[in-house]
Amino acid sequence: MIKIFAMIAFLLLALIPQSAGADNQKNCLQQALYFEARGEGWRGMIAVGMVIKNRIASEKYPSSYCSVVRQGFYNNGVPIKNMCQFSFWCDGKPEEIDDKGAWQESGYIADMLMSTEISVEGIEKATHYHAFYVYPKWAKTHMKMGKIGHHIFYRFASVN
Repeated sequence: MIKIFAMIAFLLLALIPQSAGADNQKNCLQQALYFEARGEGWRGMIAVGMVIKNRIASEKYPSSYCSVVRQGFYNNGVPIKNMCQFSFWCDGKPEEIDDKGAWQESGYIADMLMSTEISVEGIEKATHYHAFYVYPKWAKTHMKMGKIGHHIFYRFASVN
């Protein structure tokens, strides 16, 4: 029963308009850092956050943390499984925060990313990444920039 309530609460959170304020934007970024890179340490979380920030700065992507993190295909307001830019958002699994230390660290890093210029050398212009054990079609057309933990980072080939 608690899991069902938590899942409903999370889905309702996803329906909050993106103009709900900086706290909501921070929460979207923090979730992405936690669920995409908590096992990669602070360097990996910053790198994932840089990808999100670089997408916000690009004309090719939405212009807020929540809209970038939640970008994908939807059916009646529900993300279609495995059809999102960030896998955690539509992998069909409930987002359960079970590592309080990593959640706190992702919050600190989200604050830093939102308030200052911070980067990981070598992947400053990254707009994409994937786990090393998969090879998405888009990787053929992007320039590899580096690897951090289990993630390989890329940028558009046309960016200097």
